[in-house]
Amino acid sequence: MRLISPLLKRVVYPGLSKSGFLRRSLRAGLAVVTYHGVLPPGYGIIDPDLDGSLVTSLAFREQLQFLKANYNVIAPEQFFRSLQSNEDLPLRSVLLTCDDGLRNTLTEMLPVLAEFDMKCLFCVTGASLDCLRSMLWHEELYLMLLRSNRAQLELPGMPKCSLIGSEQKRVLWSGLLLKLSQVDASTRRAKLNDLRLRLCLPEDWDIQYSSDEGLRSRFFILNREELQQLLRAGMTIGAHTDSHPVLSQLPDDLALHEVFQSRNALERALGQPLWALAYPFGDADSVGEREIQMAEQAGYACAFVSVGGGFGAEMPRFAIPRVHVGHDMKLAEFEAHLSGFYRNLRQMFLNKKREFASLYGASA
Repeated sequence: MRLISPLLKRVVYPGLSKSGFLRRSLRAGLAVVTYHGVLPPGYGIIDPDLDGSLVTSLAFREQLQFLKANYNVIAPEQFFRSLQSNEDLPLRSVLLTCDDGLRNTLTEMLPVLAEFDMKCLFCVTGASLDCLRSMLWHEELYLMLLRSNRAQLELPGMPKCSLIGSEQKRVLWSGLLLKLSQVDASTRRAKLNDLRLRLCLPEDWDIQYSSDEGLRSRFFILNREELQQLLRAGMTIGAHTDSHPVLSQLPDDLALHEVFQSRNALERALGQPLWALAYPFGDADSVGEREIQMAEQAGYACAFVSVGGGFGAEMPRFAIPRVHVGHDMKLAEFEAHLSGFYRNLRQMFLNKKREFASLYGASA
């Protein structure tokens, strides 16, 4: 799939979109789309892995314009009512969601939503209720690794790691992401501070991100008053756990706390019930049967993963699939994902791969 991806993006998707095939082949149901924010004006991409989940303002506007012309973008509350009473949704219904609660969702995303008179479900972490403005910890970790000039790093319980080159830093980040997701938020914060010292970074290493408006909008999360602004604008708030760990890495008690606490704290602070949860990262490695049961046990009406979306997808209430929109997703590719064509093509490819492996193993 990786080898043929450029051909799909540059030739196949544009051709199918232009011909109208993707819209004609739509199956019944709902498609859920998820964003992670809109890049502020003038922001320069620091690293593709770090910034790849955010879209440009131009791309976001083009996608909403396309949706308005060809689909029915429903409000989150309409989706909620359909869950509660089996209310029928309009044909070609699309639900917009956005995870993480970065500040740019208010400064850059909300004005475009208002321009098209669309509503969005914003799933935020309980960290937005902290007194001090902060970053998402896994992005802070990535930035620390990028900023460090150390050639190597030694950490307890891990082999000596090279910090030369972006690929080595990416591998280390992936390992630390899992390792630091195994502890509670306060312990994780202490470990991040220890890591800062080992990376020889000063205490104020992140001052440029807090003092520059564009960087602050890109990396810092919303606070309580800004969440209220989203609500006053007609948006809906959902939960994204308390501190955004990889839930599957946590022991039962801590994972349950993450799922319960975010809902309870946000409901108290905002004065209204929260009915939706978006699992952090939201892939098969981070969400399993245990996490799905926890979401239901915590009293949510539904929960979202970040893969497998598009029309025609099965919609289990506590593992609703979504189309994840990335930075380099052009409009034709966006439609291919939305229509379910990409998901079906990927599944067919995986089935053929398994069939080949089975035959190869049998002949061996």
